[in-house]
Amino acid sequence: MHLSKWSKYFSFTSSRDWFYRLMFGNAGLRSVKTDLGEGTVMHCWVPKTHHASRPNILLVHGFGANAMWQYGDHLRHFTSRFNVYVPDLIFFGESYTTRRERTESFQAQSVMKMMEAHGVRRMSLIGISYGGFVGYSMAAQFPDNMEKLVLCCAGVCLEEKDLEDGFFNVKDLDEALSILLPQTPEKLRELIKFSFVRPIDKWVPSLFLSDFIDVMCTEHLEKKRELLVTILKDRKVSNIPKITQSVLIIWGEEDKIFPLELGHRLKRHVGDNAKIVVIKNAGHAVNIEKPKDFIKHLKAFIFDSPNHPSLLPLFDSFWS
Repeated sequence: MHLSKWSKYFSFTSSRDWFYRLMFGNAGLRSVKTDLGEGTVMHCWVPKTHHASRPNILLVHGFGANAMWQYGDHLRHFTSRFNVYVPDLIFFGESYTTRRERTESFQAQSVMKMMEAHGVRRMSLIGISYGGFVGYSMAAQFPDNMEKLVLCCAGVCLEEKDLEDGFFNVKDLDEALSILLPQTPEKLRELIKFSFVRPIDKWVPSLFLSDFIDVMCTEHLEKKRELLVTILKDRKVSNIPKITQSVLIIWGEEDKIFPLELGHRLKRHVGDNAKIVVIKNAGHAVNIEKPKDFIKHLKAFIFDSPNHPSLLPLFDSFWS
C-alpha cells in the first residue's frame, strides 16, 4: 500500500499515545479526571494505590505533546519509590476550563486544588519548560506544601523586553507562536531544530509530522496562544516572587528556546537555595536528548535527601 494511503488508516501518534497509556497503567497509575468546580476539569495520572510511607512527586509537562510523552521514558525511575502524579495542565490532554484565566498562577492553583482532592498535602515537583513556570508559581503560592523543586529549561525569569531586545532567536511574538504551536510540517521541523542540538527531523517523513500535528497540536490552539501571550505580557524579574524551597535548575547548554542566560538569571533570583546544572551538547529538550544525564542529576537531588535517606542506595542498585 502507498505510504500516504496507509497513513489514512494508521496514526503513528495515536498508536504511540496508546502505548504510553498502557505503560502508565502497567506502572501502577490510573487515569482520573477531577472536577475542580467553576468550569475547570483537570486530568491526572495518579497511583492506583497510595502508599503513606512514600513521598509524593508531581511531574509537570511543558508545551508540546501531552504529559505521557514527556515523562513516559522516565516514569520507571520514580514509581517504585514515590507516589507519582502526572497531570495534564489546563488546555493540554484532557484538562480544560471555561474560565478566562490564562496565567501560570491559575494553572498552579488548579494543580494544587487537584492534588488536595487526592488527599496530597506535601510534594516535590519536577517541571519541564512551561511546567517549570507552573511549579515555581506553586512554590511561591503554597510554600508549606512544596518540598524540593526541579526546574528544567524553565524561563521563569524572562522579561517582556527580552523579546524586543533580540534576546531570543525569533523576530517577534507571532513568529515565536508559529513555531511553539506548529500547524505545518515545516513549522514542526523548525521547532525540532530549536529544541535539539542534533535534530532528527530530516529522517522523518512529512506525513508523520502532519499526523503528530493533527493529534497533538490542534486542540485548544487559540487558548494555548493565550497562555503563551500571558506569560510574556508585562513580565519583569522584579515582579517575580522569591521562593524558599531547595531548587535544582537543569539547562541544556545550547537551548535555543530559553537561552542559558535565563538559567543563570533564575539561579541569581532564587539565590543560595538554588543549584544550576548545565548539560553539554543538549538543547531545550534536554530530558529527551540527554536522558541519562537528566536522571543522574535528578538522582543526586531528589533521592539524596534527609527526608528519605533510604532511597538513594535503592536507586543506585537500580541504575547500575
